[in-house]
Amino acid sequence: MTARIVTTLDDRPEGRVARITVSNPAKLNVLNAAAMAALAAALQVLAGDHRLRVVVLAGDGERAFIGGADIAEMAALDRDGAREIIAALHGVCDAIRSLPVPVVARLQGWTIGAGLLIAAACDLRVAAGGALFAMPDVRMGIPSAAEAALLPLLIGWGRTRRLLLTGEPIDAATALAWGLVEEVVPSEELTRAVARVVGDVLAAGPQAIRRQKALLRDWEELLPAGAIAHGIAAFAGAWDTEEPGSRMRAFLAARRA
Repeated sequence: MTARIVTTLDDRPEGRVARITVSNPAKLNVLNAAAMAALAAALQVLAGDHRLRVVVLAGDGERAFIGGADIAEMAALDRDGAREIIAALHGVCDAIRSLPVPVVARLQGWTIGAGLLIAAACDLRVAAGGALFAMPDVRMGIPSAAEAALLPLLIGWGRTRRLLLTGEPIDAATALAWGLVEEVVPSEELTRAVARVVGDVLAAGPQAIRRQKALLRDWEELLPAGAIAHGIAAFAGAWDTEEPGSRMRAFLAARRA
């Protein structure tokens, strides 16, 4: 059974919040190639929405965020099929990273393999206390690839090696200590915690947030001198809109009051 990709939109005074849910709870929300393509397509549609402010990416149910790729499908692959499915996974991760607004991962239960790479591609990650994380690819006879290359930026090389070379799972507390997630809360508080993060994004300047996300991706890919130059240009470019002046004047007025 292919996971369904469900997009819901919430229009608020501050702008639009989208939620994408990967729904195949009976199978831990695993993704086959068709579901990966559908998820990438849903993200690409949202990328053109100028009212959009933030996206929440979640799994259906409490057992998993995304429990990896569909092993039954992968067991039947040949070399060309393997190239296609890893390209499909990269397409999902790249669509997340290319989206002009932040993507918040809501993590509960298992986050495994392809699911962990999708979470790593998100901008912010909030996990339930009982969440578990694993990259068991080598136990399936394959190396972790594609956006696994992002993991050293998040957690360092030694911890990346531990995840990828052993396949052993880590718990939410370890994920927080390593920097794999930004926040861990009790399961019953997960929805509230994600809503708080969404609210924090909505409180910022819409154009500033878009510029900041673009800069963050630049910084990942550029040498320091180039990253600094891009930052200077983006900072000055913010004044091409009224957003900095209006928000700073409002801040000063509130402080005087």
